[in-house]
Amino acid sequence: MKEHYFDYAATTPVDKEVFKSLEPYLKEKYGNPSSIYSKGQEARLAVEEAREKIASLIDADPEEIIFTSCATESNNLALKGVAFQHELTRKLARNNTKNKPHIITSQIEHHSVLNTCKYLEQFGHKVTYLPVGEKGLVQLQDVKKAITNKTMLVSIMYANNEIGTVQSVAEIGKIIKAIRIKRQEKGNKTPLYFHTDAVQAIQYLPTNVNKLGVDLLSITGHKFYAPKGVGALYIRKGVKFLPQQSGGGQEKHRRAGTENVAGIVGMAKALELAQERKEKEVKRLKNLRDYLIEKVLKIPGTFLTGDREKRLPHIASFAFRGVEGESLLLKLNNYKIFASTGSACTSDSLEPSHVLLALGLKHEIAHGSLRVSLGRHTVKEDIDLLIKVLPGIVEELRKISSFKYGATNER
Repeated sequence: MKEHYFDYAATTPVDKEVFKSLEPYLKEKYGNPSSIYSKGQEARLAVEEAREKIASLIDADPEEIIFTSCATESNNLALKGVAFQHELTRKLARNNTKNKPHIITSQIEHHSVLNTCKYLEQFGHKVTYLPVGEKGLVQLQDVKKAITNKTMLVSIMYANNEIGTVQSVAEIGKIIKAIRIKRQEKGNKTPLYFHTDAVQAIQYLPTNVNKLGVDLLSITGHKFYAPKGVGALYIRKGVKFLPQQSGGGQEKHRRAGTENVAGIVGMAKALELAQERKEKEVKRLKNLRDYLIEKVLKIPGTFLTGDREKRLPHIASFAFRGVEGESLLLKLNNYKIFASTGSACTSDSLEPSHVLLALGLKHEIAHGSLRVSLGRHTVKEDIDLLIKVLPGIVEELRKISSFKYGATNER
């Protein structure tokens, strides 16, 4: 039976051209880039060329790119690095004020941001979690109101991995820049940085760091057809942060650990291909996504989660009244249809999605979610099969559900 993969937001297969580019660094070009002899320097050259390529694709300088193991590490490094550096600076200045540094984020961030913020709260940092409303969008006025004289970091994801909503990152960047200028005029020395998790966005949306106005930006390769185990963090020149991984002097003493040379080469190639194919692929995926949404919403008691227009071209997330998400996935799996319920990173949890709860959905409805994410190998025939079998599965599950489906449209 043919497989029908609808979980590209979770991970993607390695592109053939990408694998071809990285394969030599798993075999004959296996040198350690920290070694001074020629085999090591061959690997070092590959890493630096990849750094230059990625930097050029987001309008950054090569030295502003730090290679990591994944987006989770990148997000941790961005938040903890800035927060603990600020704490260290305060201690060295003997600033013993009880007013702790302030961080702003949203309620629908990836857990690698939310749990890092909770971790920092244990050390006395104050965190504001902005609401997003039923459409999953951060309001600009909420960002502006939340910023205080003690705010040192704002972290808002570019596009959500579960419901696909796209935030107004460039507009938020302008707000932060204006406030930063006013601070400087008043002599407030507290830094104000802007971080965005661009993991889902980078292959589909404009990602010029200067036009977005971001100071830190996280990505990971396996979301755009590169291998797992490699990511990157953009850190603008002048941003002060404390490295979170100690060891050797790799990444100019900013992130210790032997570089994943093959992964880095592959990620640079994959990002290059994504940029070349972006315009055509975005148009194709939007058409498939809209076709999917139109058909699925014909099932009674079904909701599209997130904003209808301000969303990524490849993600559609639905909630079904009277259906349990895990059971839905198992039924779809019988047809070799692979999708997800809520965030793939927390699919082993029985708790409803924090993203869907932030939209205002009730627990029992949030439990009945289905995320369908499309990709490079998705064709209309895949969607047609999903549309064909989904209504019957939903009806079957509703019959055995303890939560009785009714005619109400209450969310």
